[in-house]
Amino acid sequence: MNQEQEGYSILYVEDNERVLENYAEFLKRFFLNVYTAKTAEEAWELYDEKKPEVLLIDIDLPGESGLNFLKRVREYDHNTRAIMLTGMSDVETLLNASELKLTKYLVKPILRDELQEAVNIAKEELVNFTVKPNKILYVKDDCFWDYDNEELLWKNKKIALTRKERELLRLLFSNVNKVFNSEDIIYELWYDYDDLKIASLKTLVKTLRKKIPEGMIRNVFGVGYKIES
Repeated sequence: MNQEQEGYSILYVEDNERVLENYAEFLKRFFLNVYTAKTAEEAWELYDEKKPEVLLIDIDLPGESGLNFLKRVREYDHNTRAIMLTGMSDVETLLNASELKLTKYLVKPILRDELQEAVNIAKEELVNFTVKPNKILYVKDDCFWDYDNEELLWKNKKIALTRKERELLRLLFSNVNKVFNSEDIIYELWYDYDDLKIASLKTLVKTLRKKIPEGMIRNVFGVGYKIES
């Protein structure tokens, strides 16, 4: 292994095939794994599957822009390092997008020594900044479930939950889109099953629904409940 590679991975997003191949080969000097994508859609699938430590993104992509792709990533991931490749006309846009948390932006056309410097900065940040990431799931309508803290956030505000509401959400979020049998839910929350507990579950769901986005908890008739993302 090239000693400069260390153990890091990078996802490089560029729609120009010749440029993509050229710089992907160059990046192999510095990264153990180099993943490539030509569109934001391909990039998202690779990001979700491979979880690279560094992103190198061309702002000008077909379909969804590189800027919007990174904004999607930043909705719940502020630890992955990001380098943006941009035209001169897009620099002001990047400077105003503070939520992107860029390691660096490079104005095209870029030189290899500029790219190497940016890569080295990103790797230094990975070593020196060890922020413990929260596992956060985007549900719908600006609503997020924080697995680590067992909190539901809606439009950047934490929703006040009772203990039973939190227990119910913890169970439903343990397997999103799976239908949980009502009887199993009742045993999980109250440890026994009777008509009174059935009524309690219905009341609990009804009360919780008033606090969260419409349609987030779905009732599957005759079976139970699920979180629908």
